[in-house]
Amino acid sequence: MVGIPSHLGDGIFFSPLPLGSIYNTTIMEKLQEIASQVRRDIVRMVHGVQSGHPGGSLGCTDFLVALYFETMNHNAENFTMEGHGEDVFYLSNGHISPVFYSVLSRAGYFPIDELSTFRKLNTRLQGHPTTHEGLPGVRIASGSLGQGLSVACGSAMAKKMNDDASIVYTLHGDGELQEGQNWEALMFAAHHKLDNVISTIDFNGQQIDGSTDDVMSMGDIKAKWETFGWQMFEMNGNDMADVVKVLGEAKAATGNGKPIGILMKTEMGAGVDFMEGTHKWHGIAPNDDQLADALGQLSETLGDY
Repeated sequence: MVGIPSHLGDGIFFSPLPLGSIYNTTIMEKLQEIASQVRRDIVRMVHGVQSGHPGGSLGCTDFLVALYFETMNHNAENFTMEGHGEDVFYLSNGHISPVFYSVLSRAGYFPIDELSTFRKLNTRLQGHPTTHEGLPGVRIASGSLGQGLSVACGSAMAKKMNDDASIVYTLHGDGELQEGQNWEALMFAAHHKLDNVISTIDFNGQQIDGSTDDVMSMGDIKAKWETFGWQMFEMNGNDMADVVKVLGEAKAATGNGKPIGILMKTEMGAGVDFMEGTHKWHGIAPNDDQLADALGQLSETLGDY
């Protein structure tokens, strides 16, 4: 089976549909249904333990749903750390773990009801993804920001050495780019022509202490990455059709001697009106009334855990 499965959580090997499929209304509707359910998972998980990071998770929901249910070749049933012969993903901004865990579970990596253990004692679903619990789908610990691209470079080089034509995907926060290690990795990837890497920047303009412009302006991120030797795309990260379209275009551009970057414009808190566009929901949980308000805005499409 390719693309979106007829039922979720059964360990299907996901293969992307042809790029033209993004214009298939049924497929787009299914992706949007999954995204609505993932957003419900996010707010319920964070509310349940009164801790976590809902803002960035909600903003990146459409991207991760499109990535795992439409774009990537990946094997949920037979997960390996090496990921040989399949596309792999590294979440660099690990604090948005709620959306990552929800998407992984809904794609069949582990039981959906395990989402109820988020941030609880002895859970595999730590506040930031870790590897020692052996949670399928998680290949690096990403509690410390700025490290994901370096790991991805090593993974991409290994794939080339092993004649593995699969792609390495990453996601980064825009505030995370204030970490200097990112820029070393950018140079490394371009120098070694790692044209099997697609890195996406969540460009929401917010970080924990305020706007990125106030904390430390990143300037023209796209121009900087291009100057470092990357081929850049832009997309609206909260428009599912645009996300699928641009991810397809980026994938088609691999193998041409340059690593690929995507500047993804999102709204922090997208999908829940009172959380949108402010850094205040970067790392706080909704109360009971706010949870009810949020759930009232989001359709239960696949069943809550």
